Amino acid sequence: MKLTFCGAAHEVTGSCYYIEACGKKMLVDYGLEQGADIYESGELPVGASEIDYVFLTHAHIDHSGKLPLLAAQGFSGTIFSTQATYNLCKIMLRDSAHIQEFEAEWKNVKAKRAGKDEVLPLYTIDDAIAALECFESHSYDELIDICDGVQIRFVDAGHLLGSSSIEMFLTENGISKKIVFSGDIGNTDQPLINNPKYITEADYVITESTYGDRAHGSKPEYVAELAKVIQRTFDRGGNLVIPSFAVGRTQEMLYFIRQIKEEGLVTGHGDFRVYVDSPLAIEATNIYSTCDREYLDPEALELLSKGINPIEVSNLKLAVTSEESKAVNYDLEPKVIISASGMCEAGRIKHHLKHNLWRPESTILFVGYQAVGTLGRAIVDGATTVKIFGEEIEIKSEICKLAGVSGHADINGLLHWINAFEFAPGQVFVCHGDDDVCEAYTRRLRDELGLNAYAPYPYAVVDLITNKMISEGNHQKIEKKSQSSPVFKANSPYGRLYLAGQRLLQTIQHNEGGANKDLAKFADQIIALCEKWDR
Repeated sequence: MKLTFCGAAHEVTGSCYYIEACGKKMLVDYGLEQGADIYESGELPVGASEIDYVFLTHAHIDHSGKLPLLAAQGFSGTIFSTQATYNLCKIMLRDSAHIQEFEAEWKNVKAKRAGKDEVLPLYTIDDAIAALECFESHSYDELIDICDGVQIRFVDAGHLLGSSSIEMFLTENGISKKIVFSGDIGNTDQPLINNPKYITEADYVITESTYGDRAHGSKPEYVAELAKVIQRTFDRGGNLVIPSFAVGRTQEMLYFIRQIKEEGLVTGHGDFRVYVDSPLAIEATNIYSTCDREYLDPEALELLSKGINPIEVSNLKLAVTSEESKAVNYDLEPKVIISASGMCEAGRIKHHLKHNLWRPESTILFVGYQAVGTLGRAIVDGATTVKIFGEEIEIKSEICKLAGVSGHADINGLLHWINAFEFAPGQVFVCHGDDDVCEAYTRRLRDELGLNAYAPYPYAVVDLITNKMISEGNHQKIEKKSQSSPVFKANSPYGRLYLAGQRLLQTIQHNEGGANKDLAKFADQIIALCEKWDR
């Protein structure tokens, strides 16, 4: 019964935990890393085809984004999630695959001109579809029998539509352990979705720590504050550009803007236009509008009971095609532009930044976390110029943040969540936070709450029966690593070949004990292939 920390250890993104128990190999999340990598992480200790189950906390790409790669490498097990998480993954994983393919195509145009090697996408649309076919959906609070000795339960984490903490119950050789994976713990009093539900018992807790060193501050009047930003921007004749996560944050912004318009809080600009320029955000908004009511909070349910769609905004313009997206910047009237991605790393938001960052009359409003190493973080941290599509852009627009708007619990929310455990867990592992933040939050858990807390490094392994660390993992940061050690990236041609070779070896191992005739034929095929490519 072992737990390995494969991702989001001393880093915020790329969540992935590997569990071996009851003769099964399981993952909790398999997410993409976003922003700068501090440590080498994300690789699995076994081949994809050996994984039996994946338990997914929620649909955000830093938790789900490598599931198509898992499918491409041979995974054929079951991915368990809530229904809303599956519905969101149906659009988000396809969108992620589209981005992978588009960026590879764009890089290859440049590579061809420079005489460099071709780059392959990390995965394709077909890989995303293959992953989606592995999903099995369940409701909150349902105790799910996975296999002999393994049960799980999804508990509302209040972070995103369908998001969950996961309770995992393991019994092996007569010994039972309960492991709780927090997922991303939600901020309280967010629009549309419920507050986090608290768990009271566990032997082990794996908790996120995104805001483990700071508080959001007193909750502002979001509607009033957003109205002020819109008012002064429009009065200057500028656009309000909101880099927004397509799923979750975009719908919250629409919720606020609907109320602003309903109450007439912006004056002198009539029924101003609001653009949502993100096909993904548009599809996600449809999912929010039609989701099962178990995912919605009492305020949203009350609006629905009155026949009011909580996120339906008058004079809303949806930009689906690239032509419609380009046309947004030819509209000279002051307007609100909500576009993805939320950290400004990809997607259409970069075009809107290019057209508005240099304009003193415009405002760029950040409404979510900006990871270290992202374009959004550079702008928030006070950069005077940024490079977008190879062009240097001087920043003259107003840059501001809507304080307190976060899908993540702050330090107070995190402490409230951990304090809900009626008996101290045997061990608390602190993950999903910046390098220093993980350590800072771990110290608070130890010093203030007296908990046995530890911030594991990538590939740390713990024996869940004895509570002993089998391996301390990789403490060495990337910039300090020896360059002589080869690193194979899956999105390079050689990297894909290398991974294909690993998959072939797994297939050979799985066929041990097969019919001699079939094995001989398989061996002949491999030998013939090798002879063809031997140099």
